[in-house]
Amino acid sequence: MASESSAIPRPEYPRPQMVRDRWVNLNGRWEFEIDHGKSGRARQLHQARSLKDSIVVPFCPESKLSGIANRDFMAAVWYRREFIVPDDWMSGRIILHFGAVDYETEVWINGVPAGTHRGGYTPFALDITSLVTPGTNVVTVVAEDDVRTGLQPGGKQSPAYDSHGCVYTRTTGIWQTVWLESVPRTYISSLKYIPDPDNSSLHVEARVAGDPAKYRIEAVALYQGREVGRCSAASQTNHANFSLNLSEVHLWEPGNARLYDLELRLWTGDKCIDTVKSYFGLRTVSWDDTKIYINGKPVFQRLVLDQGFYPDGIYTAPTDADLKRDIEISMAMGFNGARLHEKLFEPRFLYYADKMGYLVWGEYANWGLDITTPMGLERFLPEWLEAVRRDFNHPAIIGWCPFNETWNGKQGARQDDEVLRIVYRTTKMLDPTRPVIDTSGHFHVETDIFDVHDYEQDVEKFAGHYEPMRSGGDVYVTFPDRQKYEGQPYFVSEYGGIWWNPVDESGWGYGTRPASEEEFIDRYRKLTEILLQNPRICAFCYTQLYDVEQEVNGLYTYDRKPKFDPEIIRTINSQKAAIED
Repeated sequence: MASESSAIPRPEYPRPQMVRDRWVNLNGRWEFEIDHGKSGRARQLHQARSLKDSIVVPFCPESKLSGIANRDFMAAVWYRREFIVPDDWMSGRIILHFGAVDYETEVWINGVPAGTHRGGYTPFALDITSLVTPGTNVVTVVAEDDVRTGLQPGGKQSPAYDSHGCVYTRTTGIWQTVWLESVPRTYISSLKYIPDPDNSSLHVEARVAGDPAKYRIEAVALYQGREVGRCSAASQTNHANFSLNLSEVHLWEPGNARLYDLELRLWTGDKCIDTVKSYFGLRTVSWDDTKIYINGKPVFQRLVLDQGFYPDGIYTAPTDADLKRDIEISMAMGFNGARLHEKLFEPRFLYYADKMGYLVWGEYANWGLDITTPMGLERFLPEWLEAVRRDFNHPAIIGWCPFNETWNGKQGARQDDEVLRIVYRTTKMLDPTRPVIDTSGHFHVETDIFDVHDYEQDVEKFAGHYEPMRSGGDVYVTFPDRQKYEGQPYFVSEYGGIWWNPVDESGWGYGTRPASEEEFIDRYRKLTEILLQNPRICAFCYTQLYDVEQEVNGLYTYDRKPKFDPEIIRTINSQKAAIED
């Protein structure tokens, strides 16, 4: 029962790997109020009959698309709207979902507290069944946000008033879809897929919420419309683990995304009480001391840095098509994947990555969080585990990277290495099937992949960093006093960043700005070929896919117009890599 109104922004179903029919999209016009003094609770705004302003959800108030466009700091923001609960929903449970709200959130239904959540990038859901009545109800939300505290991950959100350098306009409050879902009293609450193509199987861990009595879960897999697997398993104490044997094995590969459809049904006796539609891909990821393998084959990862920003939506893509388009323009230039940089991208982006065979690294927005003490772990780990759980089932994700460039804190305080070590080891326990980079660029503590960031623009100097590696010599290590190479696959996970604004010389980028388009292409080609031709390097990531605000080192402009003929870049990127010989 999804809303079909074309006036609703971002109307598409927000959770493609766990689809139900009965849902209502709550995006659109909400009442809104900025609460600079965080006095809203004292003023009883959660009981108010109206708020002062209005906003278009799911766009943050900093964005043009929200109708607010306030770029200043906002200590707290309040939202309010009415919604209707259909009469026939009252026999089951009613779940209120938030895709993401930055940062600390409290929710009321009809003036009664419904729940809280901390974390600006991960989803949360509240069972509001006991708080609603048939017909009109009211939801009120407050979000408190301050990226300057050192107590919250803010990613590339600027801690200063202005956007500057490589940090950009902030996002406060709701920035992903808000929606209602009708589920049975007992229902399938979560699913975890572990692909096992070597044994023609998909291993499934299903959780059931509600009555702890015995139930049965039935799973049916289809490939291109034909049934290729079916199994049934008993559910006890709210969970069921089973293996779905497949009569046909079709591998998910880079650029060739063979996906299976999956339907799961929850039965009590001979009655089906819940149905969920999903999908999965069969693929493996493995690595040795030089290469990363997809399905046992070495694949050179030709990645590009994707910041996930949009001129009018900031963190939120204006339309679903914009998410897909960012992958299309990347692949048009010969990239086979991306680092999803300093941000947890929304599930529908990952859905398109799954459908298009696009390799991505699941990362998090750690910048802004002080990790020089154990408090950093207390703040970071719960959010990160929510992120890994949310995205575990996406075949496009071929590795995890919780931290990026863990610079020194105030007064030169160094990272608490145990924070990184514990996050790395916990991630490995949660997911032993993918490689984990503890912190991209620096300063490594314990990692499956050794990566560096190298923005050297002088081609000869850049080549000199990696030439000894070609013949088994010393490996180039940035900050050798802080990190040590220990024989892992080697990944140049940021390079280039060539400053090029074809209109004028304004903006910011790395190194000396080329004098012409021809000079840019020549530098790009030489830097990239140095990495492709080195047999000890398994991946690169170019900075970056498109400009973001004042940072003008993208291959596309901020509004996604190519600065160069995409075929030129594609030809350079598509050369055979040394590790693929």
